Amino acid sequence: MTNLKLVLFCMFVILGTNNVLVNGANEDRKVYIIYMGSLPKENYSPQSEHINILQQVLGDDFDTNHLVRNYKRSFNGFAAKLTDQEVKNIGRMRGVVSVFESKQLELHTTRSWDFLGLQETTKTSPIESDMIIGVFDTGVWPESESFDDEGFGPPPKKWKGTCAGGDYFTCNNKIIGARYYSKDNNVSARDVAGHGTHTASTAAGNKVKGTSFYGIAEGTARGGVPSARIAVYKVCANGCSDAAVLAAFDDAIADGVDLITISLGSNTPRNFTEDPIAIGSFHAMEKGILTVNSGGNYGPLQGSTVSLAPWLFSVAASSTDRRIIDKVSLGNGVTLTGQSVNTFTPNGTKVPLVLGENVSKPNCKGPLAASCFMGCLDPKQVEGKIVLCSSPAALETGFQSGAYGSIIQYDQNISLVVPIPTTILDTNTYTVALSYANSTTSPQAEILKSETINDPNAPSIADFSSRGPNVIIPEIMKPDITAPGLEILAAYPPIASPSGIVGDKRSSKYTFLSGTSMACPHVAAIAAYVKSFHPDWSPAAIKSSIMTTSTPMKGTDDKEYAYGSGLVNPVKAINPGLVFDISKDDYINLLCNIGYDTPKIRKISGENSSCPSSNLQRSTVRDFNYPALATHVQPNQTFVFNFTRTVTNVGFANSTYKVRVRKSLHLRIKVVPRVISFKSLNEKQSFVVKVVGGKFPDGSVPSSSLEWTDGTHNVRCPIVVDVTKWRT
Repeated sequence: MTNLKLVLFCMFVILGTNNVLVNGANEDRKVYIIYMGSLPKENYSPQSEHINILQQVLGDDFDTNHLVRNYKRSFNGFAAKLTDQEVKNIGRMRGVVSVFESKQLELHTTRSWDFLGLQETTKTSPIESDMIIGVFDTGVWPESESFDDEGFGPPPKKWKGTCAGGDYFTCNNKIIGARYYSKDNNVSARDVAGHGTHTASTAAGNKVKGTSFYGIAEGTARGGVPSARIAVYKVCANGCSDAAVLAAFDDAIADGVDLITISLGSNTPRNFTEDPIAIGSFHAMEKGILTVNSGGNYGPLQGSTVSLAPWLFSVAASSTDRRIIDKVSLGNGVTLTGQSVNTFTPNGTKVPLVLGENVSKPNCKGPLAASCFMGCLDPKQVEGKIVLCSSPAALETGFQSGAYGSIIQYDQNISLVVPIPTTILDTNTYTVALSYANSTTSPQAEILKSETINDPNAPSIADFSSRGPNVIIPEIMKPDITAPGLEILAAYPPIASPSGIVGDKRSSKYTFLSGTSMACPHVAAIAAYVKSFHPDWSPAAIKSSIMTTSTPMKGTDDKEYAYGSGLVNPVKAINPGLVFDISKDDYINLLCNIGYDTPKIRKISGENSSCPSSNLQRSTVRDFNYPALATHVQPNQTFVFNFTRTVTNVGFANSTYKVRVRKSLHLRIKVVPRVISFKSLNEKQSFVVKVVGGKFPDGSVPSSSLEWTDGTHNVRCPIVVDVTKWRT
């Protein structure tokens, strides 16, 4: 099912352990990461210290092969092969923040940029070509036209990286750097899977006219910041390991990237000191680098967002106003409309239609047969026929068994690239096809080639997009923002299967993928776009500008826990008026407030920081200066909460803002003061928001918003409450 999961969610799921031979005996060792916080400021040799620690713990068993890699350029730590007992011993050593197993992470457009209002003619910054986007992914296909460097000058002087792309990989003035982190046969930053090429070109690909996928959605492919540079960090080869991701952060921060886009993550939330993306992005934030991260593809499950650290920019996925549909004409004259990216043109002749349960092998019966489960279909009975299957498993099994085509039942609102003529129908529509097939002795059907249509209901949140709330810090709303992630057309390696299914021999330089993986580089591009106009802004200020200028969304019971602040609006984001800025000290105080002690804080920060000794001295987590107001309450209880926020004026020097609160049937909201005035740029003003409500049933999501306006700028902040009994 791995290939199917790649098609559905643009992921790889590859799990395993690392067994090594130690002193002639088999001993179960796994790769663990030893995180030691910031690099000390005094003279210090990280590699010597790391080897010394291993020698103390392993004793006579020490071998240099046990050291997998050092993190010594941007933060302190190392990865090593250890036994369970050695992990316990090393975790007690002075200077160690955390020890955790290096697990496998999962890889979580011609039209999308126009849909967002970022036209080819939209104003750009003269320093856009100085922006460097670090792409952590499966590498890139450097020969793609999307990465041609015609018209580009040399890399910016701030660039300190290198082109270490390995075999058959050449950088240029567009792809200015490349690294890879696999020690097996994948000795190159070249992308053979497709995911990394797709995300990189979505963010910063050149303008390439006349692109399409076999004639579908023809137009000009381009990234959001086509003049920006790309630095490639191939962290995924045979899986995406924690150790490789941390190594990429260590390098990218030192190399001088301006921001990082990383479309992958864990399948479950993790403590910040055991999450490589949270760790790496914290140290990136220290250096003024914003990390944009996909929220995950586990929706619509509540609390499924895995990108939770407050310094991360966590992205949900939506549709655009261009959808791809596919139709099937039944033998009784009825035409049904479904979804798929089906490139095959029919010859005008209907072919036999069969039910999966009627053409399965004897050992497959009932639901397994009806779903066309792996290994169930009998190739002799499906050859030259269209098979009806109640599961998306048939995307692969129908193709592998030699069927002419398939009609599949699947209720996710997504068009997938298919390897044979296929239409994906929702349950109600599939029932119509099923009834027809059962109504006659010789059912037939014809599957038509896909077409594009306009979706007047766009944008809508994707069904698969992970939902909040934040299961670690409920006062930090997650996801943060939404961007297009459905049916995104972007560059692709011509050697990779365009459907992600083994045996699909078609070749295309551009293809469609869907996932929060595709939404993430949209936001990375917009962050680079904003930074090109405001190079001195902090990561938090850039994040705030995008969140507070976003467009509100509707259409889901999860509300802000589905779409965050709303749909990105890149043109407005460069001139937000006010921003909610956050410093490293603010993040350190937040970590104190959620339970980190002083020794651990000092290791993480690299400074002589201290947490207040008494809870009475601690500011509440709700007062953290986030551009959204969120909290958690128990069901059927009344509540009164105060939120304090501080805004920085980045609009007009002399300006006055008045607040408006969106009416809510469920919440009573008061803002004090209701008017704030500024006499200069970068001046700060604070306000308090009082939220009163209560006795909501379990699972409710009462929400509202406030908006500061000076007549030109509109600075909107969502207010959202998680009502669940599962959190204490």
